Amino acid sequence: MYKITIKQIDENENEEIVIRCHEIDEEVMALVDKLKKNQNILLGSKNNEVFRLNLKDIFYIESVDNKTFICLKESVYDSKLKLYEIENLLQNTNFFRCSKAMILNIAKIRSVSPSLNGRFEAKLSNGETVIISRQYVPQLKRKLGM
Repeated sequence: MYKITIKQIDENENEEIVIRCHEIDEEVMALVDKLKKNQNILLGSKNNEVFRLNLKDIFYIESVDNKTFICLKESVYDSKLKLYEIENLLQNTNFFRCSKAMILNIAKIRSVSPSLNGRFEAKLSNGETVIISRQYVPQLKRKLGM
């Protein structure tokens, strides 16, 4: 049995994860590997610079003409990854595939409403409106607890 302690810190403090164990075995190393892989950032580029983008700041990731874009509130970054690769990285997060060409952060949804042909329309907190394809509506409902 493990004891799990979570402590909220101020925004100006660096986040950290401390693992205290009796021995460093395969199970502990597997946990460390999983944590390293699931850091809360994506890399995006803009004007020949690479940026670390915090997942909580991302509104959606969209694929247009075989290019992938990471959209934040007031800026857009390019990604070298394909949409399906990003979708795999973002499993078990607030992100979900909402259409063939878009992955959406549900934490950025202000409201949802039914639209035509079984689709839903999501209004985001930045004022944009996004369409959720009908095949992804059940997943949206599950994520939102509807």
